[in-house]
Amino acid sequence: MQRIRLRYTKRGRLRFTSHRDFQRAFERALRRAEVPMAYSAGFTPHPKVSYANAAPTGTGSEAEYLEIALTDARDPDTLRVLLDESLPPGLDVVDAVEARTSGLADRLTASVWELRLDGVDPADAARAVKAFTEAGTVEVQRTTKNGVRTFDARAAVAELECLASAETHSSLPDRPSDQPCAILRLVVRHVTPAVRPDDVLSGLRAVADLAPPVPAAVTRLAQGPFDEETGTVTDPLAPDREAAATAPQPAAATAAATAPVPEGPA
Repeated sequence: MQRIRLRYTKRGRLRFTSHRDFQRAFERALRRAEVPMAYSAGFTPHPKVSYANAAPTGTGSEAEYLEIALTDARDPDTLRVLLDESLPPGLDVVDAVEARTSGLADRLTASVWELRLDGVDPADAARAVKAFTEAGTVEVQRTTKNGVRTFDARAAVAELECLASAETHSSLPDRPSDQPCAILRLVVRHVTPAVRPDDVLSGLRAVADLAPPVPAAVTRLAQGPFDEETGTVTDPLAPDREAAATAPQPAAATAAATAPVPEGPA
């Protein structure tokens, strides 16, 4: 059995796709691309697909991850192209590696988010960010299935800044552009309870009364291991790429590469 890890995106209007909707679309793409999937046992077999830390409905993402199990080996990049062509534009498969290490989900310890606040003056946003980052704790409330829960939104935030430029990584043509716009960059650790971008926005409202007139456009730019030294989020697929680069060649390939070249007739 071969395992392939994929990175995919949710762009444009497809950021409103729910995780369940994406699962259905992806399983159809697997069938269209004729991927030799491994299936679970039991009365209702399902393709072996493992999703890792999917973004909430309504948020865009450049860094969603999943892993599939195959019954026959396939070239990861060829498989990526076939799956990308079988999915609608906006749900794009942008990277693929063979899984050569364990614990992909355990590596996703932090995310980088972009928060686009239309109708908010950047100076007001910068003041709110300063108040938030200087606070020791910022208590916010979230309604859960067990009732209203209060927790600290500040502790999980490794970095929060208001960008000087309105140029963003995400393309949102459906958003108005003839008004002030503040762009926030957020690095948040994945902790329990999870702190989401909307919790940080609630914190900004609590400490500085910052309330965007329209809902924020939120995009995840990256997720992966958090480097405490540099404060950056690194590529979670890098260990698999490194393992593939250092893996010994199969015996047949090695023998072919080292076999002497027969000499032609004198």
